[in-house]
Order: sequence, then structure tokens, then C-alpha cells
Amino acid sequence: MIQLDSAQVAAVCAGQHADPFSFLGMHLLDNSLQVRAWLPDALQCSLIDAKSGKQLAQFERIDERGFFAVVVPRRKNFFSYRLRVEWPNQSVEIEDAYRFPPVLGEMDLWLLAEGNQLRPYERLGTHFRNIDGVDGVAFAVWAPNARRVSVVGDFNYWDGRRHVMRLRRECGVWEIFLPHVVEGQAYKYEIIDQHGVLQIKADPYGFSAELRPATASRVARLPAWVAGTQTRKDANALNAPVSIYEVHLASWRRRTEEGNRWLSYRELADELVQYTKYMGFTHIELLPINEHPFDGSWGYQPLGLYAPTSRFGTPDDFRFLVEAAHEHGIGVILDWVPGHFPSDQHGLAEFDGSHLYEHSDPREGFHQDWNTLIYNFGRNEVRNYLIGNALYWLERYGIDGLRVDAVASMLYRDYSRKDGEWIPNQFGGRENLEAIEFMRRMNEVVGVERGEAITLAEESTAFPSVSRPPAMGGLGFHYKWNMGWMNDTLSYMQEDPINRKYHHHKMTFGLVYAFTENFVLPLSHDEVVHGKGSLLEKMPGDTWQKFANLRAYYAYMWAHPGKKLLFMGCEFAQGAEWNFDASLDWHLLEGENPWHRGVQQLVRDLNHVYRASPALYQIDFDHRGFEWISHDDVENSIFSFVRKGEQDGDFIVVVSNFTPVPRHGYRLGVPRAGVYTEILNTDSAFYAGSNSGNVKLSAEGIAAHARENSICMTIPPLATLYLRWSENAC
Repeated sequence: MIQLDSAQVAAVCAGQHADPFSFLGMHLLDNSLQVRAWLPDALQCSLIDAKSGKQLAQFERIDERGFFAVVVPRRKNFFSYRLRVEWPNQSVEIEDAYRFPPVLGEMDLWLLAEGNQLRPYERLGTHFRNIDGVDGVAFAVWAPNARRVSVVGDFNYWDGRRHVMRLRRECGVWEIFLPHVVEGQAYKYEIIDQHGVLQIKADPYGFSAELRPATASRVARLPAWVAGTQTRKDANALNAPVSIYEVHLASWRRRTEEGNRWLSYRELADELVQYTKYMGFTHIELLPINEHPFDGSWGYQPLGLYAPTSRFGTPDDFRFLVEAAHEHGIGVILDWVPGHFPSDQHGLAEFDGSHLYEHSDPREGFHQDWNTLIYNFGRNEVRNYLIGNALYWLERYGIDGLRVDAVASMLYRDYSRKDGEWIPNQFGGRENLEAIEFMRRMNEVVGVERGEAITLAEESTAFPSVSRPPAMGGLGFHYKWNMGWMNDTLSYMQEDPINRKYHHHKMTFGLVYAFTENFVLPLSHDEVVHGKGSLLEKMPGDTWQKFANLRAYYAYMWAHPGKKLLFMGCEFAQGAEWNFDASLDWHLLEGENPWHRGVQQLVRDLNHVYRASPALYQIDFDHRGFEWISHDDVENSIFSFVRKGEQDGDFIVVVSNFTPVPRHGYRLGVPRAGVYTEILNTDSAFYAGSNSGNVKLSAEGIAAHARENSICMTIPPLATLYLRWSENAC
């Protein structure tokens, strides 16, 4: 009879053994090989030579709960084996997970221990392997303070006693290779944490996840590498036309006739991509598609940072959507949320019983506004988790850019906190130095590893040099959202035109600082939710005036220095506030009413004129690209300026009239003698306007606006005009 340490046997049977690999599997004892196996509820077990298929010995049942052991006759050298197990209802031959060696090598452990593994997702999570001729999946998870970690899933009856993992003490990672696990099976980690409390957690590095309200990860292959291209780099450049269509996939369009269901990634690859191309946008920006438990967060409270949400299909389906966009010349930007995460029990919160990913002190680690937890940016492994995630989307899905959410909340320790509710930094200041260093490091890594990709900061404060290189003291983002411009101009547009002359500066102030950062002008989802109403409803006046105001504003925006961003539905002037749980009001484009179709046609034409006119995008971030003609015509609420390209003579004159009064015979100073042709007029009948305007205007040698030449023109009511110069009439 085989004699074993009864305490260790009991610990294995109870799922409490901290190091089962030291006790289970094959071991050389007293100059003979012994094999031990833990097979809950098994009746019998035989040892099989994996190479010959021959039965070598019958196991002795040590514990009635299913612990077996056998001394291998006439063998002293380790060999590959299998187990033939008699269960109450069947007999099967299986591989023993405890016969396989560690998966992580010494270099992996060293880099993980240092927190300097740029791509931890290549080691942690699930990875398909073939070890000793056996196909299976390697699981690895960081939980340094746990007493025990097991993989549980569809493949082991969700029984945490069956596959307790091996702890690699060098870096606090637990790992195991499980034979014959297949793609798509659900799994979690069952953890006995540092306090002895049993927790069941989804995989922080899970590449796929169940559809909510289920919360398990799914076994998935690491997506194949996607090479960067010069084409994508050129499309993201500072001197390129960038017009972004911001989209929430769950509410862009729904199948109302099929129970109000979402479109799948593959349906979106057809319908959304084709529509975006038709409308002339250069990029699609997706509200967060990382797996998230609550629909009402719109994705901004993610828990599965490495998993495209299963709401719309599989990871392969999401990849198909990205590839379809690229095939049509459209870039894809993801909203990315590295600042905070929800406290759902299956997520990162107190992952191993310690505050592993978050701060322990709520004055540093809890967002009062969102009831979420804040990442501990001072911890190497946490920074690595997040920076690795940024690379993951860029490298494994070919994403073109990451728009980083709520940067201001990361920059300042006192963000949305009262006195006494925050902890100063080591120098007594309010800046979050660890978060600042994280963002600089993330942007440096992205710049070096994926030079074609961009990062964009949603940053609402006056923090300096957000879009300047870290070497110059900046944060390293390529672009920054211009929240000041958005707030000022929307405030102006909401004024009754009779009062706009008292708020004239709100439209001009943005040019005081327009070239201090690489700005994106955002009319985003945040402007059409939480009782703010739609953009259309912000406009004053009757129906005609509301639409005319909006058209004039859009054209002013498209001509203003800075890249463009417009939220879905705004391109056809949706009247209702955005509802995340319903389709956009596409029916507004049907029937005889021309208003919404007119705005849609205008946005389409704005995009096409913009992309065809280097003067409107080539010099967005330098004074050379912009010149006021008149910024002080307060009484008439008229603004006029010139946008310039790199080539001599490549310029466009822009004139906006923000009153409902047409201005006939308005004399406007122009840069050169020649002919000025109207290439866009928001009052055109094509856009449901009154069709007032000009065709060709010849400059006269009459001084105006401190210029030698001028044109005498009609400026329609509530309208913006673009005029292109040519030396002679065509």
C-alpha cells in the first residue's frame, strides 16, 4: 500500500493545496517513479504509456473522493503518460495536466517581474500550445497575494479543485497547461485570496468574453499581428484631412422589425462602413468596445480591456469590421479608458484580496463621480497592463488610433474632490505625477512601436503641452480635443441672433490659443445627452432658423483650424436627444420634409470639399494657415477669414453671417486680385436654404479691411460661404 502525506492528500481533495505540482503528477521517490492523480468521483484509474499506448499499471485509490497513486514498475526515467479513467457512466483516456512542465520561461518571468514586458498579453491570458505532442491551452494570471488559484470552466465542471495552478514566485504569476481545451469554452479563475476568501474572477487578459449578464471569459486565440502601413500613417498625419464620425455601435442603427436588435460587427462592416464612406468622413471613432457589464455606461466602464464586446459578435467579427473600414480607406479610432474601472465582483477589484490594480486609499483610488476605481499608475505591473493593452489594439487589430477618455481626471489628484478628500503628491501639489508619467510612457511606446498610429486626449483643462513630445515636457499625444472651442461656440450659437453681437468674442477667442496644441474640434456624444438636447434643439428661432443656424455653424467648424469630429445623428440634425438604447431616427430622412436631408447633404459636401481643399487642413496647427479678414464686425455678427495651404495661391475665403438678415452689397477685403468662386453656400437650395448667394465675384481695386482689393457680395441670412480664388475667370 502506498503511503502518502495525509495532510497533503486532504489539501488536494479540498482544493486547498498551495503547490499541487509538487505533489501531483510524476515524481522520483526512493529510486522509483510514482504518479499521483486527483480525479474527483472517479472509480478506477490506469496508467498508460503515451508512446506505446500500453497499460502499465493500475492506480491505488488513496482517498474515496478520487485521489489515486501508483508506483511505476521497472521504470526510473520520466516519460509521457496518459490516464484511463473509469467514471460512473463512462470510460475515457485523458491527459494529466500535472505531467506538463512550466509554460513561462526564465526571460518571461524576469520581464514580468520587472514590469517591463511591453506585451504582457503574449504571456498572460490564454494561449494555444502544443506540448509533448499534445494540443491545449496555457493559462496564466497575475495574482501574487493569492493563496491558491484554479482555472474553472466548461472543461472541468467549474470545479476549482481539479486544476489548481502553479505559482511562479519570481513574478507572482500562476500558470497551467490544460490539454484538449478548445476555443470558445467559458472559463474564470477561482481564487482563494490573501484573506482566505473564495473569489471567482474573469481573466484580466481574456481575449473574448460572454455576453452580459454572463461574466465569464472565453478561450480565444491571440489575434494575428497586423502590420502598419504608410497609407494609414499618412491618413493620420497632422497635415492630412481628418474628419471623424463618432459612433456608438449599439444605437447607430437597429433592426426594429427584429425586436430592436443590434447590428452585428459583420453587418456594420457593410452598412456603417459604406455610409461613412458615402458621407466622406475619413475616420470612424467607436465609443468603447471593450467588454463592459452595463449597457448604460456606453462602454466607459470596461472590465474586459482585451476583449471586443460580444454584444455584436466574436473577436474575428470585430477584426472583419476594422479590415472592411481599411479596405474603403477609412481609419478606425477606439475610445480607450485607462483611467478607471468598475467595482463589479468578477472584475479587477481586490483581485487577489489585495488592492492589486487599484489604490487602497479611496482618496486616491475611488472616483466619486462614476463610482469606479482608479488604476494605481505607480505600479509597474499596472502600467504594463495598460500600455500593453494600447499596443494590443494597435498591433493585433490594426486600430489606427486611441482616443483616451477623461484625461483631466487622471492628471489631477483633486479632480472633482473637495478639500480633505484627496492626497497631495510627494511635493505637495495636486498633479498626479504617476499618471502623467504613465501617459508619457504610453505615448512614447506607441510612437516607437506603432509609428503610424495616433493618440488623442479628451482633456478639458489648461494643462500645458498635451500634444507636445515628452522630450519637450509634453504628454506626447498627437491630438487634443478642443473643449474650450466647443463650449464657447455652442454657447454663442444658443444665443438669440439679436443678442449675438454681445457675445462676438466667443467665436473669436478660440483663435487666441488655436495653435498652442494640435486640436480636434469635437461635437461629441457628450453634447447631446443628460438633458442637453440635440444640437438642432440648441439652435434658436423657428424651424427654418434652427436648421439654417446649424448649417452655418457646421460650415464655420469645418473651415476653422483643427481636425473635425461629429457624433452620429448630428450629421442629419436628429431632433431628439441621443438614446443609447434605441436606433437613430433614420426615418427623418424619409418623406417630403427636406430639412434633415439638407443637413445630411451639407455635411457630405463639407467633407468632400474639405478633403479636396488642402487650404482647409494642410496647416491646421500653425499661424501660417489662418488669417482674419474681419473679426470685429460685431453689429452684423459677421466673421470672415482666410485658410491657406502650403502652395502659393492655395487659399479659401470663409464668410459667416450669424444673423437672419441678408447682407446685400457687403464689401469684403480679399488677399488678391482675381476671381472668387462660391464653392459652398449653406443657404443653397440643395440644403433646404433660401438659395441666396453669389456665383463668381471679381475683385476690384477698392480698399477694404486693410487690403488693396475687395469684392462686393451678398451674404445670405444665417449662412456660411466658402470662396475659392483663381487668377482669371474660367
